[in-house]
Amino acid sequence: MNKNDEVEYCNLELRFDRQHIQNLIKDLIKEGYSLYWSENENVFLISVRTGRKLVKLRFQQIKGGYKLVGDYMIRDARLSEWMEKLIGDMRGHAVVKRFRDRQIIIENIMFGEVIRLVEISGYQQRVLYQKGPLLTDQELSKLFYSVEGEERIRKRRVEVDEELDRLNEALRSKDTALIKACSSRLADLSRELELLEW
Repeated sequence: MNKNDEVEYCNLELRFDRQHIQNLIKDLIKEGYSLYWSENENVFLISVRTGRKLVKLRFQQIKGGYKLVGDYMIRDARLSEWMEKLIGDMRGHAVVKRFRDRQIIIENIMFGEVIRLVEISGYQQRVLYQKGPLLTDQELSKLFYSVEGEERIRKRRVEVDEELDRLNEALRSKDTALIKACSSRLADLSRELELLEW
C-alpha cells in the first residue's frame, strides 16, 4: 500500500473477548504505536496515535464479549495492514474502500475472505472479482426494483436461521461432518445475502 493511500473500513463485524482486546493492545505496542485505552460499562476504547492523527477503535460490549463498531479512515500503511490481518484472523466481515488518485477499490470481505472486488474510476464501475454465482447488472436491477428481491432476502434469512440451528446442534453433538456442511452452506447463503442487500 502506498503511504498516501487512504483506506476506509466500514460495516465491520468483528467479535472479541476481553483477552483478544488485551492481546491487540500488546500487539499495537509491539508495533511501536503510542496508545491509550479507556472503558465504561458499554464501550472499550483504544486510541492509537498515527503521526498527528488519532484513530479511536470502539469495542461495544455485547453478550459474551465485544464487537468492533464504527467506520475508520486510516492513512497509516502499517495500521491498515494490521487491520486487514485482524479481519482475516478473526474471520470478520467488512467493506474496505481504498482511495488512490482518482480511483476507488472496494472489497467486500465475508468470514475473512474477499468475496467481491470492485474498481470505480470516475463514473465507471468494474467488477474485478466475484466469488460464487455472478448476477448480471440487469438481474440485480430487476431484483432491486421488484418485490421478488425482498421476498428472496426474507427467505434467505429464514434459511440462515435454520442453518444456524442445525450448526448449533452439530456443535453440541460434535458431528464434524455436519459442522463442515453447515458452515459451507452458511457461507453460501451469506454471500447471496450480501449480493442481494448490497
